Amino acid sequence: MTQASFPRLTNDNDKIALVEGDNSYSYGEVNQRIDRCASGLLDGKDDLREERIAFFMPASLDYVATMHGIWRAGGIAIPLNVASAVAELDHYLTCAGVTRMIANGKYQESLRELCAELNIELVSSEDVLAAEVAALPEIIPERRGMILFTSGTTNKPKGVVSTHKTIHAQITTLIDAWDWTEDDVIPLFLPVHHIHGIINILSCGLWAGASVHLFAKFDIPRITSEIVAGTYNVFMAVPTIYVKLIQYFESIDAAQVQKICDGFRPMRLNISGSAACPVKLFKQWQELTGQVLLERYGMTEIGMGLSNPYAGERRAGHVGQALPGVEAQLFDEEHNRVTTEGTPGEIRIKGDNVFLEYWDNEKATIESFRDGWFCTGDVAVIEDGYYRIMGRSSIDIIKSGGYKLSALEIEGVLLTHDDIAEVAVIGVEDETWGESVMAFIGLRDGTRLEYDDLKHWCDGKMSSYKIPKAIQIIAALPRNAMGKVTKPDLKKLL
Repeated sequence: MTQASFPRLTNDNDKIALVEGDNSYSYGEVNQRIDRCASGLLDGKDDLREERIAFFMPASLDYVATMHGIWRAGGIAIPLNVASAVAELDHYLTCAGVTRMIANGKYQESLRELCAELNIELVSSEDVLAAEVAALPEIIPERRGMILFTSGTTNKPKGVVSTHKTIHAQITTLIDAWDWTEDDVIPLFLPVHHIHGIINILSCGLWAGASVHLFAKFDIPRITSEIVAGTYNVFMAVPTIYVKLIQYFESIDAAQVQKICDGFRPMRLNISGSAACPVKLFKQWQELTGQVLLERYGMTEIGMGLSNPYAGERRAGHVGQALPGVEAQLFDEEHNRVTTEGTPGEIRIKGDNVFLEYWDNEKATIESFRDGWFCTGDVAVIEDGYYRIMGRSSIDIIKSGGYKLSALEIEGVLLTHDDIAEVAVIGVEDETWGESVMAFIGLRDGTRLEYDDLKHWCDGKMSSYKIPKAIQIIAALPRNAMGKVTKPDLKKLL
């Protein structure tokens, strides 16, 4: 992206852009550091010409300077998950043909052997900071700017390529839809190798001229103390974070809980995304804080596609409607448009927000589009104009006895059971039904649950054909970095 793309990143802007620990940095300071990083990366060249440069660091000033520095120098930025195993990194780096890796301190040490093995130059963020700012290339919108890897819940992660035009569209649609302004202050504690942290929080914040408080991880005591102090007016998280906050409330005294909830109350916006928000959680959060969570729908390939309205009804269990500049449509299994409300179909998306390609994977790219629509693989229904996600067609849609059942819907009901802390539902092969419903359940401390008792409890709460035919009690559900349950790992337990 050209410098002008982020309108607030100018040398003369004294507004605070980033807060990291006890340090704060103005837009001007951040901008100068980005230019020095871009100049150092160029090292005398006039343009990086889409060189793939990876970086392995948590949310920080160095992270921001590195990402934007790569963009300004004409490279492709590849942010990696600092919690990744070495075997996973090997796949990402090899797949993308990375030539340079930027990491600091302990992160650099953990990468030394792998980078040597793959012949990748390993440098620190200080190593690439030039003393003087050089002439930077003009970056056209169609230029590739970023590769993010899919979460890989169903197969090996693919490298999702976004152009600068894509990134611009993903940011600006949310600036409009969620009413971002320079008065906003938001914490960023989500992983910054993922669209949620990179686009929805960091990039929207910097585009709008807001202040972004950076955390390497979700530090509940520190973040809640800032909430009590009234520091933030926008809060974005995954459902797991809201659950953790509610669990934290159970471990502290009632007066402190009240102070934290009172800190959330005047915020202009609380958002939940990256995984389905159970209706029970939606209602709990509203009762505690007065905040009506805004749930939205997106994925690595499209940024955000659907959203509940900022000003309007936010409906529990639904992800709203198409965002400005985004076209959305449901299609059935014969690729016909679904025109009847309440009839399930696959969500397909068109718009400038849609990615360019899967890196070095033409077959997967071709297979993911049909007649110009990106096929998300997610199944939904439209109810009174609002989309409701039923789940991934390959994982969450259970075909049992002629019915198409939504695993997410069944999970939502089971979560209202007082003894159930978390649950994941999958379809397992069944000679009679084709697939039968199975639930993996994590219980609250000190509770027990027998199958017959659960089956009896389900009577009247869901149709008989949706009631699990079997359950398995487990200590904790397997999850990825964004809190999504990795259901293929559950199938392995069988």
